Amino acid sequence: MAQPFCLASCDVVGFDLDHTLCRYNLPESALLIYNSFAQFLVKEKGYDKELLTVTPEDWDFCSKGLALDLEDGHFIKLADNGTVLRASHGTKMMAPEVLAEQYGRKEWKHFISDTGMASRSGKYYFYDNYFDLPGALLCARVVDSLTKQNNGQKTFDFWKDVVAAIQHNYKVSAFKENCGIYFPEVKRDPGRYLYSCPESVKKWLQQLKNAGKILLLITSSHSDYCRLLCEHILGNDFADLFDIVITNALKPGFFSHSPSQRPFRTLENDEEQEALPSLDKPGWYSQGNAAHLYELLKKMTGKPEPKVVYFGDSMHSDIFPARHYSNWETVLILEELRGDRDGKPEESEPLEKKGKYEGPKAKPLYTLSKTWGSFFIDSVSGLENTEDSLVYTWSCKRISTYSTIAIPSIEAIAELPLDYKFTRFSSNSSKTAGYYPNPPLVLSNNEKLTTK
Repeated sequence: MAQPFCLASCDVVGFDLDHTLCRYNLPESALLIYNSFAQFLVKEKGYDKELLTVTPEDWDFCSKGLALDLEDGHFIKLADNGTVLRASHGTKMMAPEVLAEQYGRKEWKHFISDTGMASRSGKYYFYDNYFDLPGALLCARVVDSLTKQNNGQKTFDFWKDVVAAIQHNYKVSAFKENCGIYFPEVKRDPGRYLYSCPESVKKWLQQLKNAGKILLLITSSHSDYCRLLCEHILGNDFADLFDIVITNALKPGFFSHSPSQRPFRTLENDEEQEALPSLDKPGWYSQGNAAHLYELLKKMTGKPEPKVVYFGDSMHSDIFPARHYSNWETVLILEELRGDRDGKPEESEPLEKKGKYEGPKAKPLYTLSKTWGSFFIDSVSGLENTEDSLVYTWSCKRISTYSTIAIPSIEAIAELPLDYKFTRFSSNSSKTAGYYPNPPLVLSNNEKLTTK
């Protein structure tokens, strides 16, 4: 059996910010992200005005783990062996016979058997976090619109416009310039989009600090947005909790790039200053790389190989690169574990939120998609839905390969003692071992799945 994982044995505890330490009110934030992109496409690029109207039912299309083939406008869900389990053209799901004709039982053309294959390329885009997912719905509806306009065209060239929409809303200066739709709206009413950290999480962070752990915050958000989030969720003295804060970290490059490719930069009034030849002391920084950070951590701990654990929500940006390039322990924040129990979202939202923003609401993005089925397993198309025809998804395989453990939220472990021993994922344990407090129901109910 693999050694259990224990926070007490870690010297350094690092956190991603968005959707990790900071939890979002997903029905509100997803709609805001969708609108910020849709309005840009309609007003600046001349796309169909129908894109601006989105119904609560439309959100069922969103599911983490989908890939968009940028050439043909197909969305696909992959099995752990790279075959295609389900597919759609835009929002229109392919019937089993069309799926078989298009993809058969062979690996998807862009699949690389190592599960570390890139999540982004010029040919496809993987949707693996809640900032991305509203874009999946938007892109699917763009494909619908273009297919209708152009009599079923086979190739598509809309991605450059989507990238322009992302740039417009999320560029480094957007927060400061009040540019786009996203940042001005979150600034205006942060309580609508963000949940404050519960007292249990604040106490837990302080407990880690009191136990002598070095605390890191490593976020790809720029420093001004990072400060807004942290003040809202943790309070004005949040900076006292963290020894090192790294913003605009441009993950996964933070882990994969060499120091010369991605040096640290100092900050002055949220503006990046000169590049640093090395990282010599704790503080606030921008960009940077894991190699220079680890050298500083050696100095701070006095240990030749300090043990680091990193909490994050994105397999692409956080978990895979922290494990693969830096060999850190990794804790995946997987809200799908919340939406999976009996199909009911866990009731942990503050009561005063309920009913405050009236009107029909989208389902939270972590709940089960009727369109795409389980994030964790699926039946092989064309076979009867018996136990033997169920297989793990590619997303599920990556979780057990690159995460130490997976939890629905930090709150789920905040009241445990620091020396609590978690069962970790490992190659010789069951596929359900590393999920805390419970594995997904679909995995518990199907322990003997087919593996390829």
